[in-house]
Amino acid sequence: MPEPDAGTIARKSEIVAALQAVVPGEGVIFDAEELAAYESDGLTAYRQPPLIVVLPETVEQVSAVLRYCNEQKVKVVPRGAGTSLSGGSLPLADGIILGLGKFNRILDIDYDNRCAVVQPGVTNLGITKAVEHRGFYYAPDPSSQIACSIGGNIAENSGGVHCLKYGLTTNNVLGIELVLMDGTVMRLGGKHLEAEGYDLLGLLTGSEGLLGVVTEVTVRLLRQPATARALLLGFESSEAAGDCVAAVIAAGIIPGGMEMMDRPAIHAAEDFVQAGYPRYVEALLIVELDGPEAEVDYLIFRCSEIAKAKGAVYERVSKNEEERAVFWAGRKAAFPAVGRISPDYYCMDGTIPRHRLPEVLRRMRELSEHYGLRVANVFHAGDGNLHPLILYDANVPGELERCEAFGAEILKLCVEVGGVLTGEHGVGVEKRDLMPSMFSEIDLKQQQRVKCAFDPDHLLNPGKVFPQLHRCAELGRMHIHRGQMPFPDIPRF
Repeated sequence: MPEPDAGTIARKSEIVAALQAVVPGEGVIFDAEELAAYESDGLTAYRQPPLIVVLPETVEQVSAVLRYCNEQKVKVVPRGAGTSLSGGSLPLADGIILGLGKFNRILDIDYDNRCAVVQPGVTNLGITKAVEHRGFYYAPDPSSQIACSIGGNIAENSGGVHCLKYGLTTNNVLGIELVLMDGTVMRLGGKHLEAEGYDLLGLLTGSEGLLGVVTEVTVRLLRQPATARALLLGFESSEAAGDCVAAVIAAGIIPGGMEMMDRPAIHAAEDFVQAGYPRYVEALLIVELDGPEAEVDYLIFRCSEIAKAKGAVYERVSKNEEERAVFWAGRKAAFPAVGRISPDYYCMDGTIPRHRLPEVLRRMRELSEHYGLRVANVFHAGDGNLHPLILYDANVPGELERCEAFGAEILKLCVEVGGVLTGEHGVGVEKRDLMPSMFSEIDLKQQQRVKCAFDPDHLLNPGKVFPQLHRCAELGRMHIHRGQMPFPDIPRF
């Protein structure tokens, strides 16, 4: 992480007083014991108490806080619910945490235009709960949807079990209100479906808090499908299950969701939820088909045929909505369930081409033996998004370091077979130093030029995403101060 600025830390009392003038009452936290609650996010292996935490309630307060920090050159780390698994909201010793937890209201539900306007602190599941009585829902559904906030979903471009058919956050966000580092408030998109010009909305979605702070979001609402049924398929090997995934997609079938768990994850989830999963199989697929009833019946039949041809040894179809929910409950609870069988685990996130899944599973097994660490695998199998859970004990000297090395090898493997470093968890600090395995120096510098356009002093979430941060001047940016161009005698074309 960047070396803390001693001068900023020495000015803590002055900064606290200035922020209290903007956010009165209990909106500024600076006591050491109270700051401990913010010292990490979902990637708990890394911890660092922030200098100060600020909890604004209005857009005007957010703008004033950022303007002050920009003028005083104080670093800012935006934070939603803190469920990030890549260290995206890891604090800085010389920076403030800008928490958006008080931005938790649904501002408008427009059923005619099938969209809702919400504040960034609204939980992912909260949107669906607000509209389900009218037969609508919000499609992206990360496993942490009961807790994660929609602002954080935008920062990481979150997905979920149903993103195969209905897309990631970027496919379901129509507009945002954004506050830049200098305090400028701007709007991108809205209730309309498309806009002319550069796709700045797409640029901001997945920008991991490096470009601005989202204060309002317009999301797309979808109609609940007429019918949705889940199919459980068990296989004697993970490779056979991987072959089945590729065959289903190759047959032109796009399930609403297509998830995979291996034996350790199956047993952990079954012990935790009692979903009725078969314990004797090595891999389990959950395939959800939705749409008109006749179409769903046909697709279940086709998927069953494909699965049998690929060696399925277990099949079960949900009989009603309650049973379908139970099937998914086991998958949704897989992460906490694995926490019951190991003192610690490291949740990875990489994406590969679907047809390489059997090969990647085989090589991951070899890596597991090499590093001497067990792995429980949970996959968004339909879109190739892998979530290997590496089991370790942080109290055993050297085991965390061995776990990190194992995880790095998995992510490099994803890139090697034509995939990417992250599918939905983001880069943060976890994958930052692996970025050169996927991007060239030219690629990374071009990305940093975008960063410079929004945040020229690198005050927003520094230390994340980029393995080596260049000053904007080093990237060819020309700064014109008070209308005076530097070196005016140099010819320009």
